[in-house]
Amino acid sequence: MKAIAHTLVDVELPKPSASGRDLLVKVEAISVNPVDYKQRIVSTKEDMPTRVLGWDAAGTVEAVGSEVTLFRPGDEVYYAGDVTRAGCNSEFHLVDERIVGRKPRKLDFAQAAAMPLTAITAWEAFFDRMKIDIGGRHRGASLLIIGGAGGVGSIGIQLARIAGLTVIATASRPESIAWVKELGASHVVDHRKPLRAQIEALGMKHVEYIANFNDLDQHWAAMGDLIAPQGALVAIVANHNPLAMDVVRSKSASMCWELMFTRPRFHTPDMIEQHRLLNKVADWLDSGELRCTLRETLSPINAKNLQAAHARLESGTMIGKLVLRSWH
Repeated sequence: MKAIAHTLVDVELPKPSASGRDLLVKVEAISVNPVDYKQRIVSTKEDMPTRVLGWDAAGTVEAVGSEVTLFRPGDEVYYAGDVTRAGCNSEFHLVDERIVGRKPRKLDFAQAAAMPLTAITAWEAFFDRMKIDIGGRHRGASLLIIGGAGGVGSIGIQLARIAGLTVIATASRPESIAWVKELGASHVVDHRKPLRAQIEALGMKHVEYIANFNDLDQHWAAMGDLIAPQGALVAIVANHNPLAMDVVRSKSASMCWELMFTRPRFHTPDMIEQHRLLNKVADWLDSGELRCTLRETLSPINAKNLQAAHARLESGTMIGKLVLRSWH
């Protein structure tokens, strides 16, 4: 089968076989995320030269393992996968059924491939880590999303609006400001400027929830300053410098980390929650309550186009998601 190695070269690999709870998926489209180029950069000479990256895919179930109960051959699916296993940058891919959802019926494969990793990340950050009630119990509460125009921010804005939150999203360029407004942000602030004055200009002193989907070191001081007493913060990126916790501690605020690979990596008892949430997201995409965040498409899926996709993502100016579709 065709595949793209972590060195971003085209390779031929044996077609895998499904066993246990694995699905063998014929991959029709893939998306790129920061985890892809980060994994590529840290890859060493000891890595197998044919290691495959990629953690966003949509395709058709080709075969199933003997313990599979949720899907059958021919089903169209979408998923992010497991960072401890081979990624989806290959014609065929093995993935545990418990972290796979049904593909939204109204989306094509390219559109569907744009959604899984970011949807899982935003969902878990809000509803599992910060304990925001998706049913609306926290309706009207304020949420600051740092990095509103990126992949996670783009779906996060929409999920937060479904939960009834007042969303303040950061964006700095005219095109990214327009994008987050289209997605439903109630207010937009510029992360390149001091946030305190901009939040106060909105008539707020503090915000109840803060989600950092961008640069934790750069914005940590502002997060501590702006978080409400007994509020909650979540981050999806690592800090490179020690975090001063005094202000957060004095406010009895909760600080959480969200890594969407935790459940599959450690085979947690609630691993199947990713299957359930992807199905719910599919329902909302089909009903129009959620909007697909795909912005750019490249074709076919090959090393040359994946190199371009990585470069586009590493530029730091990506709005929404970029997808590669079709192997031919």
